[in-house]
Amino acid sequence: MRLLLAMFKHETNTFSPVPTPFERFFRKGGGAVGGEAAVAAYRGTGGALGAYIAVAEQLGAQIVLPVAADAFPSGPVDDDAYRRISGLILDAVAQGGYDGILLDLHGAMVTRSLDDGEGTLLKRLREIDPHTPVGVTLDMHANLYDDIVKHATVITGYHTYPHVDMYEAGERAARVIARTIAGEIRPVMAWGNKPMLPHVMRQGTHAEPNRSLQARCMRYEERDALAASLFVGFPNADIANAGLSVVICTDGDAAKAGEMRDALLDDAWRAREQFLYASEPLAQSVAHAKALGASSAPNAPKAKGPLVLLDHCDNTASGGTMDTTEVLAEVLRQELDNAVFFAICDPQAVQQAIAAGIGNDVTLALGGKLPMPALSESSRPLEVTARVKLISDGVYRNRGPMYRGGLNNSGPTVVLDTGKVEIVVVSAHQEPFDLNCLSSVGIDPTQKRYIVLKSRVHWRAGFGDLAREVIECAGVGVCTSDYAKLAFKKVRRPIYPLDAL
Repeated sequence: MRLLLAMFKHETNTFSPVPTPFERFFRKGGGAVGGEAAVAAYRGTGGALGAYIAVAEQLGAQIVLPVAADAFPSGPVDDDAYRRISGLILDAVAQGGYDGILLDLHGAMVTRSLDDGEGTLLKRLREIDPHTPVGVTLDMHANLYDDIVKHATVITGYHTYPHVDMYEAGERAARVIARTIAGEIRPVMAWGNKPMLPHVMRQGTHAEPNRSLQARCMRYEERDALAASLFVGFPNADIANAGLSVVICTDGDAAKAGEMRDALLDDAWRAREQFLYASEPLAQSVAHAKALGASSAPNAPKAKGPLVLLDHCDNTASGGTMDTTEVLAEVLRQELDNAVFFAICDPQAVQQAIAAGIGNDVTLALGGKLPMPALSESSRPLEVTARVKLISDGVYRNRGPMYRGGLNNSGPTVVLDTGKVEIVVVSAHQEPFDLNCLSSVGIDPTQKRYIVLKSRVHWRAGFGDLAREVIECAGVGVCTSDYAKLAFKKVRRPIYPLDAL
């Protein structure tokens, strides 16, 4: 058996000013990663590509892996980057001789010229090879288009947010393709969407309504479906099909697939109000955290675990600049003590701190350097004086459970200590979803009273069990959940909650 495996993933925030060149997809490895090097790099890791490799090796298949490209969310992908990376996949397809193809994609990739990057890739793939079974794994935040479904044999999605089941979703796709190759099954799919933009801050599977919706998907897979996926969508993308969708794959029973699809979509539509999110004023949130923190002093034995504050409007895993300073400024203004802030992305400040040296004080204009023209508000640099406590290369592996074993590289990284707050400053975007983002720079999160994270939901994968309470802090950023701050021009209308449906 000969299998073609590839990964090409990007969640595009069309409001984000962060550029997405070719190099952004390969900063972990320093160049286009493919071949045996990619197989070795992703073998044993907790993503869909890791599952593809595991299943292929269990089957004794020959693996062809032309590229493994994965970039943190940001603005639209440069056309040159899309052409080069998709070209590596399509050139490999053109070589022919494959029994099956497995693609680890995201489902919400927008380029400078294309609103549906994945659908275009699959359409071009089918123009070269119309017959080989193609399995596709998509992120739960996929914005589904017809071309993605039309040109795949099976699509599988994650059932958890934070995404701790990426491996299982990939394994599901690989097993369906293996059975298809063997002639055991004949997959058919049905898909559809609803005109709704669920707020990301209400999409987590730790709570309703998505917890029950994903549980229903899993029940379908236990009985009648080869794969059942509900995609909550990525609303920070101004494209026609942004929003919630469902795809069901069955063994030759299109009618049954349609029934399950419709039932899931109806459930989601009935729960649409539960997907709404409203923020409170930032100063009020931080004051609430400070009051709660008073009960976690050493002489308060009932207090257990740190308080987690979320700077959720500037989440780099949703395309944030990771350099807005409003939440950090309020934390410093209200003098929260024994706190850690992860992180501000500011390569210039990192180099200034490195030049000052460990143990020395440095005064920096921190963050606020990247304009955000899609918003009517902006962030400003924050003057901070602190001691340089640690300098790191920013490379670490995930402890898990999310993307267990995966390699991260936040570039040259420093820890600045103001005396009350330790501020991690990085040179490349990195969402704090794993405990090792702090332990790798010498910070024990269990000893902190406050942990401030630029994250929306993924933080729960690594820090959820630690948090005594969660305080959501609405700062500034292109990941805002206030749709009134975003100028939607291309999304289909009417759509809830932009319109009264």
